[in-house]
Amino acid sequence: MRARNNGKTDHGRKLKPESLMMSYGYNPEWSEGAIKSPIFQTSTFVFKSAEQGKAFFEVAYGLREQRPGEKTGLIYSRINNPDLEILEDRLTLWDEAEDCAVFESGMGAITTAFLEFLKPGDLVLTSAPLYGGTDHFLLTFLPKIGIEVMEFQPREEPEAIVKRLEASGKREKLAMIYIETPANPTNALIDIAACRGIADRFGGPGKRVLIAVDNTYMGPLWQHPLKHGADLVLYSATKYIGGHSDVIAGACLGSKELIHRVKVLRTFLGNMAGPMTGWLLMRSLETLKIRMERQALNAEVVAAWLTRHPKVEKVYYLGLLTAEDGQQYRIYKKQHNSPGAMMSFDIKRSEGAPGPADPAADEAAAFRFLNRLKLIKLAVSLGSTESLAEHPATMTHIGVGEQHRAEMSITAKLIRLSVGVEDAQDIIWDIGQALEGV
Repeated sequence: MRARNNGKTDHGRKLKPESLMMSYGYNPEWSEGAIKSPIFQTSTFVFKSAEQGKAFFEVAYGLREQRPGEKTGLIYSRINNPDLEILEDRLTLWDEAEDCAVFESGMGAITTAFLEFLKPGDLVLTSAPLYGGTDHFLLTFLPKIGIEVMEFQPREEPEAIVKRLEASGKREKLAMIYIETPANPTNALIDIAACRGIADRFGGPGKRVLIAVDNTYMGPLWQHPLKHGADLVLYSATKYIGGHSDVIAGACLGSKELIHRVKVLRTFLGNMAGPMTGWLLMRSLETLKIRMERQALNAEVVAAWLTRHPKVEKVYYLGLLTAEDGQQYRIYKKQHNSPGAMMSFDIKRSEGAPGPADPAADEAAAFRFLNRLKLIKLAVSLGSTESLAEHPATMTHIGVGEQHRAEMSITAKLIRLSVGVEDAQDIIWDIGQALEGV
């Protein structure tokens, strides 16, 4: 069914992704002239001939490569569906990826990538902190099947990481570097190009150490990991791509070769997205840039206000980085088009200097703040039209070990805030009145 044209119109003009989101990959003639793709709510598709059915299955099961000019055939909605195919085509445009695979959740995308490209005896090098679900899968599940994990910190120099790998005696085992940048929830940055350098150093003829990047925090607009040396880009499409808190989905993007492998495993795991999910995400893509631009503008105003509030100890927001922040600032200027709309901040229990560490008191102060919110919703997730606030230490990152959380500044006083599209002054008013109760 796919009919890509590399984003060019009949007149040869290459259009911007935000212009192509309305119609790319879809022809109204396929559906009685409907201007928007309908929901193809079907489990199975009819073949024109037995020979065609055989050809479709050979490609879908990875038994042979697709021939030049051969179209991907529709078989069964666990394998492919028009809504998914059109969505996948459109998602490739933002990151300029060759192909995309969509899943029923972000964790579905992440775990499928791990299972396809890692095997018992392999080592995965990963940044910290990570989203709690990813952290749990890496540190709890993968070791059960013989896959080792080694962590590094965002501010750790590449040479220091290399020395640790050399000293571990596991350099030959390195198969993947998995990073989340900016990190959830501290906004700590990882240099993707530096990771590429490490990967290439431990690779060799016939062995490419893959780099996978969770780009959820920046969405498809504000950072493009493939341009900096990544092999795979992963999203919880629930977040900015979906953007309305009404759909769960994930996506994995990269080269045709790698994504073909991901799709074959997806077929057998059965964790593809359904047609309704695909249709909802296509709807959301049409306003993605407008939403993310408004959220970024709001976040800039909110972050500046938070830095001046006497009950806020520290704000973790990319837009506040300066040259004095050294490595983190250089990475930000190199990799990002915007600071985005995600931030975290530490609550100060009193208006004076921070007192000695008291996790119980810090948690109580944070809870008082969260319980007083009126406009901002107390909920996990991020990137939606509404502003959301949560307490990472007891919510999204509760599965991370206590000492591990402390090492990554995920303390009891930390609040994570996803800024929405509401009026910026209304968001500030709500944060202000909630802070009065701290």
